[in-house]
Amino acid sequence: MNASLPSADTLRAALAAVLDGLPPRQAAQAVERLIANYRGATPTHAPVLRDRSDVAAYAAYRMPATFEAVRAALYALADAAPDWAPATHTDVGGGTGAASWAVAETWEGAARTTVLDWAEPALALGKELAGGVFDAEWRRERIGAALRLPDSDLVTVSYVLNELTESDRTALVTEAARTAQAVVIVEPGTPDGYERIIAARTLLIDAGFTVAAPCPHSGACPIVPGTDWCHFAARVSRSSLHRKVKGGSLPYEDEKYAYVAATRFPVTPAPSRITRRPQIRKGQVLLDLCGPDGLARETVTKRHGALYKEARDAEWGDAWPPEED
Repeated sequence: MNASLPSADTLRAALAAVLDGLPPRQAAQAVERLIANYRGATPTHAPVLRDRSDVAAYAAYRMPATFEAVRAALYALADAAPDWAPATHTDVGGGTGAASWAVAETWEGAARTTVLDWAEPALALGKELAGGVFDAEWRRERIGAALRLPDSDLVTVSYVLNELTESDRTALVTEAARTAQAVVIVEPGTPDGYERIIAARTLLIDAGFTVAAPCPHSGACPIVPGTDWCHFAARVSRSSLHRKVKGGSLPYEDEKYAYVAATRFPVTPAPSRITRRPQIRKGQVLLDLCGPDGLARETVTKRHGALYKEARDAEWGDAWPPEED
């Protein structure tokens, strides 16, 4: 990949630059306050990110994780539609633009992006962060039932549905389906986040979309409601701010997320999807899979030859079996 294109490293460098001069203690205090209520039941008419200090601190804390989660979802879409690339992209509730960074990285900066958010300080910082890396229009819009989206090849909605009422969520997903050729929605990897994803998935299918990922089909989810939830994990390098706020010492953390990617054009979904971390035992690997016929466990042993090595290298969220070379 060209070094000038968006990546996790270029994003971290941009964030470090905007945090330069902001006292670490002030940044940590801002994050502690913001994480308590920003991704909660915050009315869309009252942005919690009040000024540049708030936005810079929160962006340093959350943008890398959001970027990694959205990028993983977009990679799954790209795998299902390898010959497709968006020329236009709308990032709904994009804030400082983490999802837009992920789109620009996945398709090498080709999409013309419009970022919509209600918090002006977030939009201003997002524009500053993206300067020289990718081009985007940063537009202040209230995210709710009255929002009207421009026609786009791709609409992303990441970590937004939790901030909306149920009726506003329905209206937003319906509007995205009306205007887009592909829709990618990402939510926290919690039972509640999964339920919001399933509701959005149903709306998209009812609007004529085909599920590209993570599901290997567009039928009903085989998980019995209340017994489990579908989610995945993305590895995120921790900054010093992460470690200070969370009091941890590890150089990384795992961002748990749930998502759906759906399209109006033909796609080739994964034959099945690994839904839990593979369990590596002596001479065998246990894979929990979701396939067209539902949930199943597959045991891959040394007797499977090359497939055994593939299973040992497989990760949670991967398609299975791997494509043949």
